[in-house]
Amino acid sequence: MAKYQSFQDILDNQMVVPKQLLMNYQKLNINETDLVVILQIHRFRSDGNNFPTPEELADHLSISSQECSQVLRSLIQKRIMTIEQNHNEDKVLNECYSLEPLWEKLFAATPARKEPSYDENIFPLFEQEFGRPLSPFEIETINIWLDEEEQAPALIKAALREAVLMSKLNFKYIDRILREWKRKGVRTVEQAREQGKQFRQAQQPAKAQQQLESKKRDISLYYNWLEEDS
Repeated sequence: MAKYQSFQDILDNQMVVPKQLLMNYQKLNINETDLVVILQIHRFRSDGNNFPTPEELADHLSISSQECSQVLRSLIQKRIMTIEQNHNEDKVLNECYSLEPLWEKLFAATPARKEPSYDENIFPLFEQEFGRPLSPFEIETINIWLDEEEQAPALIKAALREAVLMSKLNFKYIDRILREWKRKGVRTVEQAREQGKQFRQAQQPAKAQQQLESKKRDISLYYNWLEEDS
């Protein structure tokens, strides 16, 4: 006689889905595909996987891993979820998806904090300059600038422009620019442009001197080689 699965086994494999999520997801600018990805992330977390890859998620969805990556980026842009870094028991740094922003929007009686100013053009602008889609980590970095550091979107765009002008298009360099402007009390785009202009002007003599010293070293090596051959 075949052994049937017990009712307890069935109950142990259940997952709690908040009613508020199903009733109010449209109000959060979440579509049905976004919703299913969120539920899959929630399910993976309950199974002990806090950072499923797009490929792992796509195995249980009707969309490709590339489309899943786009959904993940969109959810981070919308501040529905974030990427957090934590140390495990072995003090190894691990990344995980956090749905805390989503639960906060659904369950908080009053906003825990004011919503930061949002510029929907900021992410496409970064992708245009980088020539590729932003990674979830890069989107999260921009959200940190906006949310936690309260950087004005206009200043973030100005810092991106400075990085392009200096041919140093990477997030670490942009972050250094923003931190330096904050330290100097730069609050407007005009002040940022003036700071950038002064910095580039200061870099030109130093760069010229560096090139001159490099040329002198090359000449010195050339003549040393002649002397040894004579």
